[in-house]
Amino acid sequence: MPSPSNNQQSTEGKIRFLLADKVVTVDNVAPTRSVLNFLREDLGRTGTKEGCAEGDCGACTVVVGELHGGELQMKAVNACIQFVPVLDGKALFTVEDLRQANGCLHPAQEAMVACHGSQCGFCTPGFVMSLWNLYVEHEQEASRPGDAQIRTALTGNLCRCTGYRPILEAGRKMFDLPKVGFDRAAVIAKLKSLQREEGLVYQYEGSRFHAPRSLAELTDLRAANPSATILAGCTDIGLWVNKQFRDLGDIIFIGQVAELNQMHTKDGWLRIGAGVSLTDAYAALARHYPQVGEMWERFASVPIRNAGTLGGNVANGSPIGDSMPWLIALGARVVLRSRERARTLPMEELYVAYMKNAMAADEIIEAVEVPLPAPSLHFRTYKISKRFDSDISAVCAAFAIRLDGERIAESRVAFGGMAATPKRATRTEAALTGQAWSEVTVQAAMEALAKDYAPLSDMRASAAYRLKSAQNLLRRFYLETRPDNPLPAQSVSVFASA
Repeated sequence: MPSPSNNQQSTEGKIRFLLADKVVTVDNVAPTRSVLNFLREDLGRTGTKEGCAEGDCGACTVVVGELHGGELQMKAVNACIQFVPVLDGKALFTVEDLRQANGCLHPAQEAMVACHGSQCGFCTPGFVMSLWNLYVEHEQEASRPGDAQIRTALTGNLCRCTGYRPILEAGRKMFDLPKVGFDRAAVIAKLKSLQREEGLVYQYEGSRFHAPRSLAELTDLRAANPSATILAGCTDIGLWVNKQFRDLGDIIFIGQVAELNQMHTKDGWLRIGAGVSLTDAYAALARHYPQVGEMWERFASVPIRNAGTLGGNVANGSPIGDSMPWLIALGARVVLRSRERARTLPMEELYVAYMKNAMAADEIIEAVEVPLPAPSLHFRTYKISKRFDSDISAVCAAFAIRLDGERIAESRVAFGGMAATPKRATRTEAALTGQAWSEVTVQAAMEALAKDYAPLSDMRASAAYRLKSAQNLLRRFYLETRPDNPLPAQSVSVFASA
């Protein structure tokens, strides 16, 4: 059984993390054991619930704290799709940790009681942890979060009973109750004692979990073991284990590689390391392209965005992934790295067939590079889905045109959900480029778009609906950006219901 330990010796090859103010050392669980099952079955912490085992319902929400540049970063994540070794060097907080030393409830819990935010109670611990994370984030700020921030914080939590109103009220009320502080300095000090100089190599019954700390170490590992599973945020791979019962073999976790967790701008490009979370990546991208603000809000949920990475989303290459269409439309590129070389590909060239890419067996994605906005660029991205939050797109569209006067000097159009890969609409682009940005041009481009794709029918939408929606989104893009009546980028709504 895992046990609390402060012994700094004989910990090589063992997982160490902070829980309930104590260091827990683990060396006897499978590398793919979920944090949820570990908490419930090994530690007896049954407050964290299993609802869906795929990161959708939020009943298993916990908060993970880790050091970034010496500062403590706290993030709500789904315990059901996180593997125990990923906790190494981090702090884990569960609903059991909220009880105060005097036995009183935390304001996040007390507010749920006062506002009648719990009925059957199954989802309640997850809601409480999301609220607690929001509380901790804002305890040092002069202003409290607004209603929109509270709603955003809870997008990853589903409830079948309350209708959400009392839970949202609890999110407001918890800031009116007597304050309860969070000792960041103490957590930081303890986490510093857990940091490794070299990467973790954890072994269990013939399986190995590698967590390298440098790019050189990562590429060496990849060259030596090209069949190993590359793990980033685990938001997709966790489902391989929970739902498909896959044996992942050896795992190489990129989350501790320093070079992959950096972002910077240089020579007109924003470079985002493959290990940067979706939360941080979209925040940086939205500063340059405010048009992606609502797509950021609607991309999965807060816990998924906190755990997932932009590099992982790109490497996955799903035809219904929401990042690739607009990255392709903007002309983004991927940096591929092996032990011997680095090479750069336009993002659309990375995808060669359904869930297949052009990466060599010994390559990893090092970074995603996005060009900074050019003068006279008009850009929009749109998502059509049945639900506003936490839903997979039926169609994801992205349009980028650069005008020279009233004529289109350059156009890039890309869609997700319309083909086996995220794909540019080359015939549509040809119908736009060199033409006046006018109703006549748009109509011709809509007709060309019908020849670019042959979409499938499935549970999300029919082929006919997808094609009509795609054409109508092109018209919408024109209406929002036409020369006589452009809308400010910040005001664009990208929600459309199927």
